[in-house]
Amino acid sequence: MITDLAEAVLNLGISIQQIAAPTFGEAPRARFVYDQFRGEGLSQISIDSPGNVVACLPGRGRARPVVVSAHLDTVFPEGTDLTIRRTAERISGPGIGDNAIGVAGLFGLIWSLRSRKAALPGDVWLVANMGEEGLGDLRGMQVVVDRFGSRPRAYIVLEGMSLGQVYNRGLGVRRYRITVETAGGHSWVDYGCPSAVHELAHIASQITRLSLPDRPRTTLNVGTISGGTSVNTIASEAHFELDLRSEDPHALEQLVRQVEELVAGAVRSGVRVGARLIGSRPAGEISSQDRLVRLACACLEGVGIQPHLNTGSTDANIPLSRGLSAVCIGLTTGSGAHTQHEYIHTAPLTQGMAQLTALVEGLF
Repeated sequence: MITDLAEAVLNLGISIQQIAAPTFGEAPRARFVYDQFRGEGLSQISIDSPGNVVACLPGRGRARPVVVSAHLDTVFPEGTDLTIRRTAERISGPGIGDNAIGVAGLFGLIWSLRSRKAALPGDVWLVANMGEEGLGDLRGMQVVVDRFGSRPRAYIVLEGMSLGQVYNRGLGVRRYRITVETAGGHSWVDYGCPSAVHELAHIASQITRLSLPDRPRTTLNVGTISGGTSVNTIASEAHFELDLRSEDPHALEQLVRQVEELVAGAVRSGVRVGARLIGSRPAGEISSQDRLVRLACACLEGVGIQPHLNTGSTDANIPLSRGLSAVCIGLTTGSGAHTQHEYIHTAPLTQGMAQLTALVEGLF
Protein backbone atom coordinates (compact mmCIF):
# COMPACT_ATOMS: atom_id res chain seq x y z
CA MET A 1 0.00 0.00 0.00
CA ILE A 2 1.29 3.44 -0.92
CA THR A 3 0.96 6.05 1.81
CA ASP A 4 -0.14 9.62 1.12
CA LEU A 5 3.44 10.73 1.78
CA ALA A 6 4.87 8.32 -0.78
CA GLU A 7 2.20 9.31 -3.32
CA ALA A 8 3.11 12.98 -2.87
CA VAL A 9 6.80 12.15 -3.38
CA LEU A 10 5.98 10.17 -6.53
CA ASN A 11 3.94 13.02 -7.97
CA LEU A 12 6.66 15.56 -7.24
CA GLY A 13 9.25 13.17 -8.68
CA ILE A 14 7.32 13.05 -11.95
CA SER A 15 7.23 16.87 -12.06
CA ILE A 16 10.99 16.98 -11.50
CA GLN A 17 11.63 14.28 -14.10
CA GLN A 18 9.77 16.31 -16.71
CA ILE A 19 12.39 19.08 -16.49
CA ALA A 20 15.45 18.14 -18.56
CA ALA A 21 18.64 18.27 -16.52
CA PRO A 22 21.68 16.98 -18.42
CA THR A 23 24.95 17.41 -16.57
CA PHE A 24 25.93 21.13 -16.75
CA GLY A 25 22.36 21.90 -17.87
CA GLU A 26 20.66 21.50 -14.51
CA ALA A 27 19.68 25.18 -14.10
CA PRO A 28 15.94 24.87 -15.00
CA ARG A 29 15.50 21.95 -12.61
CA ALA A 30 17.51 23.77 -9.95
CA ARG A 31 15.23 26.80 -10.23
CA PHE A 32 12.18 24.55 -9.85
CA VAL A 33 13.63 23.00 -6.68
CA TYR A 34 14.55 26.45 -5.38
CA ASP A 35 10.96 27.60 -5.80
CA GLN A 36 9.69 24.44 -4.08
CA PHE A 37 12.04 25.06 -1.13
CA ARG A 38 10.67 28.60 -0.88
CA GLY A 39 7.14 27.24 -0.93
CA GLU A 40 8.02 25.02 2.01
CA GLY A 41 9.16 28.03 4.01
CA LEU A 42 12.72 26.79 4.52
CA SER A 43 15.49 29.17 5.57
CA GLN A 44 18.82 30.21 4.04
CA ILE A 45 17.80 29.06 0.55
CA SER A 46 20.38 29.71 -2.14
CA ILE A 47 21.78 28.56 -5.45
CA ASP A 48 25.56 28.58 -5.20
CA SER A 49 28.13 29.25 -7.93
CA PRO A 50 28.20 25.79 -9.54
CA GLY A 51 24.40 25.49 -9.35
CA ASN A 52 23.65 23.54 -6.17
CA VAL A 53 20.37 24.39 -4.44
CA VAL A 54 20.85 24.55 -0.66
CA ALA A 55 18.24 25.09 2.06
CA CYS A 56 17.93 24.63 5.80
CA LEU A 57 15.17 22.96 7.80
CA PRO A 58 15.91 24.61 11.16
CA GLY A 59 16.17 22.60 14.35
CA ARG A 60 15.24 23.74 17.82
CA GLY A 61 18.78 23.65 19.18
CA ARG A 62 22.45 23.88 18.29
CA ALA A 63 23.28 20.22 17.83
CA ARG A 64 25.57 19.46 14.90
CA PRO A 65 23.56 19.38 11.66
CA VAL A 66 22.90 16.64 9.13
CA VAL A 67 23.34 17.20 5.38
CA VAL A 68 21.02 15.28 3.05
CA SER A 69 21.71 15.56 -0.68
CA ALA A 70 20.40 14.27 -4.00
CA HIS A 71 21.85 15.01 -7.42
CA LEU A 72 19.85 17.01 -9.94
CA ASP A 73 21.47 15.86 -13.16
CA THR A 74 20.75 12.96 -15.48
CA VAL A 75 22.73 11.22 -18.22
CA PHE A 76 20.14 12.13 -20.85
CA PRO A 77 20.88 14.98 -23.30
CA GLU A 78 18.58 17.91 -24.00
CA GLY A 79 15.79 16.84 -26.33
CA THR A 80 15.37 13.34 -24.86
CA ASP A 81 11.75 12.12 -24.87
CA LEU A 82 10.80 12.27 -21.18
CA THR A 83 7.36 10.70 -21.55
CA ILE A 84 6.18 9.03 -18.35
CA ARG A 85 4.27 5.74 -18.31
CA ARG A 86 2.57 4.74 -15.06
CA THR A 87 0.90 1.52 -14.01
CA ALA A 88 -0.32 0.37 -10.62
CA GLU A 89 3.11 -1.01 -9.76
CA ARG A 90 5.70 1.09 -11.56
CA ILE A 91 6.57 4.41 -13.18
CA SER A 92 8.76 4.39 -16.29
CA GLY A 93 10.65 7.27 -17.83
CA PRO A 94 14.25 8.40 -18.39
CA GLY A 95 15.73 9.71 -15.14
CA ILE A 96 12.72 8.94 -12.94
CA GLY A 97 14.79 6.81 -10.59
CA ASP A 98 18.17 8.38 -11.24
CA ASN A 99 17.52 10.77 -9.77
CA ALA A 100 14.15 12.57 -9.87
CA ILE A 101 12.75 10.45 -7.03
CA GLY A 102 15.94 11.07 -5.05
CA VAL A 103 15.41 14.84 -5.32
CA ALA A 104 11.71 14.50 -4.50
CA GLY A 105 12.77 12.49 -1.46
CA LEU A 106 14.26 15.67 0.03
CA PHE A 107 10.75 17.08 0.20
CA GLY A 108 9.34 13.82 1.49
CA LEU A 109 11.81 14.11 4.34
CA ILE A 110 10.62 17.65 5.11
CA TRP A 111 6.98 16.54 5.17
CA SER A 112 7.74 13.47 7.25
CA LEU A 113 9.79 15.33 9.87
CA ARG A 114 7.19 18.09 10.14
CA SER A 115 4.47 15.53 10.71
CA ARG A 116 6.28 14.57 13.93
CA LYS A 117 5.26 18.00 15.34
CA ALA A 118 8.58 18.44 17.15
CA ALA A 119 11.69 19.97 15.58
CA LEU A 120 14.95 18.08 15.77
CA PRO A 121 17.69 19.36 18.10
CA GLY A 122 19.78 20.46 15.13
CA ASP A 123 19.43 21.72 11.55
CA VAL A 124 18.89 19.51 8.55
CA TRP A 125 20.51 20.95 5.44
CA LEU A 126 18.92 19.86 2.18
CA VAL A 127 20.96 19.95 -1.01
CA ALA A 128 19.97 19.32 -4.62
CA ASN A 129 23.39 19.26 -6.22
CA MET A 130 24.68 19.39 -9.77
CA GLY A 131 27.41 17.47 -11.56
CA GLU A 132 27.12 13.91 -10.27
CA GLU A 133 26.79 12.11 -13.58
CA GLY A 134 29.39 11.57 -16.29
CA LEU A 135 31.98 14.32 -16.60
CA GLY A 136 30.34 16.33 -13.83
CA ASP A 137 33.05 14.71 -11.75
CA LEU A 138 31.11 15.25 -8.48
CA ARG A 139 32.02 18.94 -8.60
CA GLY A 140 28.73 20.01 -7.06
CA MET A 141 29.27 17.80 -4.04
CA GLN A 142 32.86 18.99 -3.75
CA VAL A 143 31.58 22.53 -3.23
CA VAL A 144 29.00 21.30 -0.71
CA VAL A 145 31.63 19.49 1.36
CA ASP A 146 34.00 22.46 1.07
CA ARG A 147 31.21 24.57 2.59
CA PHE A 148 30.13 22.31 5.45
CA GLY A 149 33.38 20.41 6.09
CA SER A 150 33.44 18.36 9.29
CA ARG A 151 30.61 20.30 10.94
CA PRO A 152 27.81 17.87 10.04
CA ARG A 153 27.39 14.72 12.08
CA ALA A 154 26.79 12.94 8.77
CA TYR A 155 26.26 13.33 5.04
CA ILE A 156 23.38 11.26 3.64
CA VAL A 157 23.28 10.92 -0.15
CA LEU A 158 20.02 9.83 -1.80
CA GLU A 159 19.69 7.73 -4.93
CA GLY A 160 16.31 6.74 -6.28
CA MET A 161 16.71 3.04 -7.06
CA SER A 162 19.03 1.54 -4.46
CA LEU A 163 16.66 0.70 -1.61
CA GLY A 164 18.30 -1.90 0.60
CA GLN A 165 21.84 -0.80 -0.23
CA VAL A 166 24.08 1.10 2.14
CA TYR A 167 27.06 2.47 0.24
CA ASN A 168 29.79 3.01 2.81
CA ARG A 169 32.66 2.67 0.33
CA GLY A 170 33.37 5.06 -2.52
CA LEU A 171 34.69 3.57 -5.74
CA GLY A 172 37.81 5.21 -7.18
CA VAL A 173 37.38 6.32 -10.80
CA ARG A 174 39.71 7.79 -13.44
CA ARG A 175 38.52 8.89 -16.85
CA TYR A 176 40.68 9.71 -19.87
CA ARG A 177 40.24 10.95 -23.40
CA ILE A 178 42.72 9.09 -25.59
CA THR A 179 43.44 10.98 -28.83
CA VAL A 180 45.36 9.96 -31.96
CA GLU A 181 46.41 12.42 -34.68
CA THR A 182 47.98 11.67 -38.06
CA ALA A 183 48.43 13.47 -41.40
CA GLY A 184 45.46 11.61 -42.87
CA GLY A 185 44.82 11.45 -46.61
CA HIS A 186 42.85 9.77 -49.40
CA SER A 187 41.92 6.13 -48.81
CA TRP A 188 43.26 5.10 -52.26
CA VAL A 189 45.87 7.66 -53.20
CA ASP A 190 47.52 7.75 -49.77
CA TYR A 191 46.98 4.12 -48.81
CA GLY A 192 49.64 2.99 -46.36
CA CYS A 193 49.73 6.28 -44.46
CA PRO A 194 48.72 5.85 -40.80
CA SER A 195 45.06 6.27 -39.98
CA ALA A 196 44.07 7.78 -36.64
CA VAL A 197 41.07 5.44 -36.50
CA HIS A 198 43.16 2.33 -37.15
CA GLU A 199 45.76 3.36 -34.58
CA LEU A 200 43.09 4.21 -32.02
CA ALA A 201 41.33 0.88 -32.56
CA HIS A 202 44.62 -0.93 -31.94
CA ILE A 203 45.15 0.98 -28.68
CA ALA A 204 41.59 0.22 -27.56
CA SER A 205 42.09 -3.44 -28.38
CA GLN A 206 45.28 -3.57 -26.31
CA ILE A 207 43.65 -1.85 -23.36
CA THR A 208 40.60 -4.12 -23.35
CA ARG A 209 42.91 -7.16 -23.30
CA LEU A 210 44.57 -6.06 -20.06
CA SER A 211 44.22 -8.61 -17.27
CA LEU A 212 42.19 -7.15 -14.40
CA PRO A 213 41.89 -8.56 -10.88
CA ASP A 214 38.59 -9.94 -9.65
CA ARG A 215 39.58 -8.98 -6.11
CA PRO A 216 39.75 -6.10 -5.59
CA ARG A 217 37.15 -5.68 -8.30
CA THR A 218 38.63 -3.55 -11.07
CA THR A 219 37.00 -2.60 -14.38
CA LEU A 220 37.56 -0.62 -17.56
CA ASN A 221 35.23 0.58 -20.27
CA VAL A 222 35.66 2.35 -23.61
CA GLY A 223 32.47 4.37 -23.41
CA THR A 224 32.54 6.57 -26.52
CA ILE A 225 34.61 6.60 -29.69
CA SER A 226 34.62 9.07 -32.57
CA GLY A 227 36.73 10.50 -35.34
CA GLY A 228 37.42 10.48 -39.05
CA THR A 229 35.93 12.53 -41.88
CA SER A 230 34.36 10.13 -44.38
CA VAL A 231 34.39 6.49 -45.43
CA ASN A 232 37.03 7.17 -48.11
CA THR A 233 39.31 9.36 -45.99
CA ILE A 234 42.28 8.17 -43.96
CA ALA A 235 41.34 9.62 -40.60
CA SER A 236 43.56 12.40 -39.27
CA GLU A 237 41.99 12.45 -35.79
CA ALA A 238 40.11 10.05 -33.56
CA HIS A 239 39.52 9.68 -29.86
CA PHE A 240 37.78 7.55 -27.28
CA GLU A 241 36.81 8.09 -23.66
CA LEU A 242 37.95 5.52 -21.15
CA ASP A 243 36.52 4.78 -17.70
CA LEU A 244 38.75 3.00 -15.15
CA ARG A 245 37.45 1.86 -11.75
CA SER A 246 38.63 -0.13 -8.77
CA GLU A 247 37.64 -0.82 -5.19
CA ASP A 248 41.30 -0.41 -4.25
CA PRO A 249 43.25 2.82 -4.93
CA HIS A 250 46.49 0.89 -5.48
CA ALA A 251 44.88 -1.40 -8.06
CA LEU A 252 43.47 1.66 -9.81
CA GLU A 253 46.90 3.33 -9.91
CA GLN A 254 48.41 0.15 -11.35
CA LEU A 255 45.77 0.08 -14.08
CA VAL A 256 46.37 3.76 -14.83
CA ARG A 257 50.11 3.06 -15.24
CA GLN A 258 49.41 0.18 -17.63
CA VAL A 259 47.16 2.36 -19.77
CA GLU A 260 49.68 5.20 -19.81
CA GLU A 261 52.42 2.80 -20.88
CA LEU A 262 50.29 1.48 -23.75
CA VAL A 263 49.52 5.02 -24.88
CA ALA A 264 53.18 6.05 -24.72
CA GLY A 265 54.16 2.93 -26.66
CA ALA A 266 51.75 3.76 -29.47
CA VAL A 267 53.63 6.92 -30.44
CA ARG A 268 55.66 6.51 -33.63
CA SER A 269 56.65 8.47 -36.70
CA GLY A 270 53.60 10.20 -38.10
CA VAL A 271 51.41 9.17 -35.17
CA ARG A 272 50.76 11.48 -32.23
CA VAL A 273 49.00 9.97 -29.23
CA GLY A 274 47.88 11.66 -26.04
CA ALA A 275 45.89 10.85 -22.91
CA ARG A 276 44.08 13.66 -21.08
CA LEU A 277 42.53 13.18 -17.68
CA ILE A 278 38.87 14.25 -17.93
CA GLY A 279 37.52 12.88 -14.65
CA SER A 280 38.67 11.67 -11.26
CA ARG A 281 36.53 10.41 -8.40
CA PRO A 282 38.40 9.75 -5.16
CA ALA A 283 37.96 6.53 -3.22
CA GLY A 284 37.11 6.42 0.46
CA GLU A 285 35.23 4.40 3.04
CA ILE A 286 34.01 4.17 6.58
CA SER A 287 33.98 0.99 8.62
CA SER A 288 31.01 -1.34 8.60
CA GLN A 289 31.05 -0.86 12.36
CA ASP A 290 30.75 2.93 12.12
CA ARG A 291 27.72 4.26 14.00
CA LEU A 292 26.23 5.75 10.84
CA VAL A 293 26.52 2.47 8.93
CA ARG A 294 25.06 0.43 11.76
CA LEU A 295 22.21 2.91 12.13
CA ALA A 296 21.48 2.89 8.39
CA CYS A 297 21.32 -0.91 8.45
CA ALA A 298 19.08 -0.89 11.52
CA CYS A 299 16.69 1.56 9.84
CA LEU A 300 16.34 -0.77 6.85
CA GLU A 301 15.75 -3.75 9.12
CA GLY A 302 13.16 -1.65 10.94
CA VAL A 303 11.07 -1.41 7.77
CA GLY A 304 11.51 -5.08 6.94
CA ILE A 305 14.37 -4.87 4.43
CA GLN A 306 17.63 -6.82 4.66
CA PRO A 307 20.50 -4.30 4.29
CA HIS A 308 23.49 -4.86 2.03
CA LEU A 309 26.74 -2.95 2.39
CA ASN A 310 28.08 -1.92 -0.99
CA THR A 311 30.68 0.01 -2.95
CA GLY A 312 29.66 2.65 -5.47
CA SER A 313 30.60 5.78 -7.34
CA THR A 314 28.26 8.39 -5.86
CA ASP A 315 28.36 11.85 -4.34
CA ALA A 316 29.28 10.11 -1.07
CA ASN A 317 32.78 9.59 -2.53
CA ILE A 318 33.66 13.19 -1.69
CA PRO A 319 33.00 13.21 2.07
CA LEU A 320 34.24 9.61 2.38
CA SER A 321 37.53 10.50 0.68
CA ARG A 322 38.00 13.26 3.28
CA GLY A 323 37.46 10.93 6.21
CA LEU A 324 33.97 12.26 6.95
CA SER A 325 30.94 10.22 8.00
CA ALA A 326 28.79 9.55 4.93
CA VAL A 327 26.60 6.93 3.29
CA CYS A 328 24.52 6.70 0.15
CA ILE A 329 21.11 5.05 0.44
CA GLY A 330 18.18 4.40 -1.90
CA LEU A 331 14.50 5.26 -1.67
CA THR A 332 12.86 2.57 -3.80
CA THR A 333 13.71 -0.22 -6.23
CA GLY A 334 13.78 -0.23 -10.00
CA SER A 335 15.89 -1.02 -13.04
CA GLY A 336 17.16 0.29 -16.36
CA ALA A 337 19.11 3.23 -14.98
CA HIS A 338 20.78 5.33 -17.70
CA THR A 339 18.49 3.85 -20.39
CA GLN A 340 15.22 4.89 -22.03
CA HIS A 341 13.58 1.94 -20.26
CA GLU A 342 14.31 3.16 -16.73
CA TYR A 343 11.58 2.48 -14.18
CA ILE A 344 10.88 2.46 -10.46
CA HIS A 345 8.57 0.37 -8.33
CA THR A 346 6.07 2.55 -6.50
CA ALA A 347 5.15 0.47 -3.43
CA PRO A 348 8.65 0.23 -1.84
CA LEU A 349 8.91 4.03 -1.65
CA THR A 350 6.82 3.90 1.53
CA GLN A 351 9.55 1.82 3.19
CA GLY A 352 12.26 3.97 1.63
CA MET A 353 10.89 7.18 3.08
CA ALA A 354 10.40 5.53 6.48
CA GLN A 355 14.04 4.40 6.61
CA LEU A 356 15.28 7.86 5.58
CA THR A 357 13.22 9.59 8.25
CA ALA A 358 14.33 7.11 10.89
CA LEU A 359 17.97 7.56 9.88
CA VAL A 360 17.89 11.35 10.16
CA GLU A 361 16.04 11.22 13.48
CA GLY A 362 18.37 8.51 14.76
CA LEU A 363 21.44 10.60 14.01
CA PHE A 364 20.24 13.17 16.54
